[in-house]
Amino acid sequence: MANTKSASKRARQTTVRSLRNRSVLTRLRKMQKGVSGAGAKPEAKDVRAMISAIDKAAKRGIIHRNAANRRKARLNKSLAGSTAATA
Repeated sequence: MANTKSASKRARQTTVRSLRNRSVLTRLRKMQKGVSGAGAKPEAKDVRAMISAIDKAAKRGIIHRNAANRRKARLNKSLAGSTAATA
């Protein structure tokens, strides 16, 4: 329980922000499953949408900048591998 008005406000803000951040992370996980799901070949438009979502999450500090770069590199690698296999 908060002892001061400012501490109670910070507690409310933390609750709202953590819910918002959790929804963003859930959305990223669902998008990731859709892009690289069970043997599915990733499409360029899906990968672009995923990269955009990753960049937005990193910009807002929801995921770390290096983690975002790593995820994007893996996505681009999977996209390059799938296009090379079909060509």
